[in-house]
Amino acid sequence: MSAEAVGMHMPAVVTLDDVAAMNAADPNGHRYETSPEGVLSVMPPPDSEHATIASRLFAWLIVAGWPAEQVLQAVGVRIPGPDGDGGRIPDLSVWRKPPSRSVWAAVSDVVLVVEIVSPGSEAMDSVTKVREYASAGIPQYWVVDRDGAQTVTLHRLSGDGTYEARARMPLAWLLQTVPADHLD
Repeated sequence: MSAEAVGMHMPAVVTLDDVAAMNAADPNGHRYETSPEGVLSVMPPPDSEHATIASRLFAWLIVAGWPAEQVLQAVGVRIPGPDGDGGRIPDLSVWRKPPSRSVWAAVSDVVLVVEIVSPGSEAMDSVTKVREYASAGIPQYWVVDRDGAQTVTLHRLSGDGTYEARARMPLAWLLQTVPADHLD
């Protein structure tokens, strides 16, 4: 479909319901997200390396005792903003209690969100989502780079409402520790 055709069918304002419908209708597995300012993002489907990283982190958390219903892959999170809500779909999220059944869960019980950097998503994961997740009050945000070591940067929300990078380590090293060493 051409950009012109997409533009003719795109609503003037894209709501979270519109984004949910786009996610449900995409036959190729793209992820559609929107910022609180209304900027629409289209993410490519995850590849096998991306899926492997997410699975390894998921298993690490489950084996350590986090209940499966509190460690979720690709669940929508509602990101509040001054002029409306956005919706992001972190690669992995950890919750204090299971979120309510909805397409876009509230961030109030989120402990951690993890984004695995895909080709082309570096700025989104390292700048935009850092700002959005911090302003939403999510206590921790981890970014997994797809370098040779699959370096994980652990961000923690500071008293001024921004993230500070607490540690950077290879994924293999992180997985040799216990989640309780890193999560409150």
